[in-house]
Amino acid sequence: MAIKSSPSQAYPAPHVVLSVGGSLLNDGAPNTQMAKALASAIMSAGISAGAVCGGGKQARAEADKARDKSGSEFDADMAGIAITHKNADVLRKALGAAAGKKIFTDFLSARAAVGKQKFIVMGGTIPGITTDADSALLAEALGAKRLVNISNTAIYDSDPRTNPNAKKFDTMSYAQLISLAQLSDNRRAGTHFVFDLLACSLIARSNIETHFVDGRDLAQVKAAMLGNKHNGTIVRN
Repeated sequence: MAIKSSPSQAYPAPHVVLSVGGSLLNDGAPNTQMAKALASAIMSAGISAGAVCGGGKQARAEADKARDKSGSEFDADMAGIAITHKNADVLRKALGAAAGKKIFTDFLSARAAVGKQKFIVMGGTIPGITTDADSALLAEALGAKRLVNISNTAIYDSDPRTNPNAKKFDTMSYAQLISLAQLSDNRRAGTHFVFDLLACSLIARSNIETHFVDGRDLAQVKAAMLGNKHNGTIVRN
């Protein structure tokens, strides 16, 4: 159920949630400069927003260490989640006072903050759930109808890094996205795929329009946040 702002709220409920790829925020350590640049783009959009941050290179390295030590995917996930929290805190600080004094680690407390702060920032939540799925769940919890996946690519029918003839989708349906996700989602910590299968199912069930843009072009990020034309991919009915 969507959350409606009231006159007593200092900020309106966010109508957009960002899924921030860890590769943008962490290439071995949290990237403060990138976080500041992204925060500037978010603030310049002039709207309230939620954000969920991924783990990046450092999260994959820590997940590998944990897996090697214990042989447990649970432990690998927990190690990666800890890094997503570090990345989220760097973005929270870059967004300033309007992002509150802490990141959120569960959806109910994040929803309770609606109206009290302009930006709601999270990292990962529980093992087995990627930050893609976390962002879709946060959008559902906040009643947001637009999700922006900020990574380093739009969506193609095959990997453009290895296939020079890969076709980019300007728009696609939820069913098409789910079909692509089924080819690459193996549920292991640190796995690379465009958007995990659970996340795809969540945006489909709640009809959340989802935009995929290259986060290295912050003008595109802002355009997607506002629902304007951009050079990435839009997924909707």
